[in-house]
Amino acid sequence: MGYKLIKTAVAAFAFAVIAAPLSTAQAGLVAEVDLSSQKMRIFVDGKRKYTWRVSTGKKGFTTPTGSFTPYNMKKLVVSKKWKMTLPHTIWINGSIAVHGTFLTKKLGRVASHGCIRLAPKNAEKFYAMVKEYGMWFTTVTVKK
Repeated sequence: MGYKLIKTAVAAFAFAVIAAPLSTAQAGLVAEVDLSSQKMRIFVDGKRKYTWRVSTGKKGFTTPTGSFTPYNMKKLVVSKKWKMTLPHTIWINGSIAVHGTFLTKKLGRVASHGCIRLAPKNAEKFYAMVKEYGMWFTTVTVKK
């Protein structure tokens, strides 16, 4: 009898979390990426905390628009395909991730293969924030 009650409570909680996505007006971590300005704005509990320059997908390698919940994180990735080291990588959609780049002179303009690139210190800061708040309570929104 108690098992059914617990199972129902867990299901109701899971539904509430999934059915009520976070926005900048609610608690949590939100990263808004603006493709036209090549900037990322970080909101913590609805208050803007940071604005950073980014590089997103160049011609032929578009960065997808929409709202995403991170699903994997790795402190350091070495990409053999792109011959790059990607510090503080947070995947948001397929092979698309938010990560650091050492090509900081290209920040503020399109330059990536679809990922959202940040300066290494900003990527480290964002990674720590996602780790603190949790992937489920982080939203990355990409708009044109």
